[in-house]
Amino acid sequence: MRYIASCLLAASLLGAPVLVGCDREVSHEETVKSSTDGTVKTQEKTVTQNPDGTLNQTTETKKTTNNP
Repeated sequence: MRYIASCLLAASLLGAPVLVGCDREVSHEETVKSSTDGTVKTQEKTVTQNPDGTLNQTTETKKTTNNP
């Protein structure tokens, strides 16, 4: 009985990610631009595909200043 309960628990934990699925990264771009005043601008673009086939584009921009 204990063996059957352990197998059922393991199967339920392993089966959850298979049913839900996960996003697949289609493309990833990173652009870094430096200016003469010491600021650095980084822009990342990521395109992911959901399990249902829809595409999502995410853009993240960071700006940092280098102080001596």
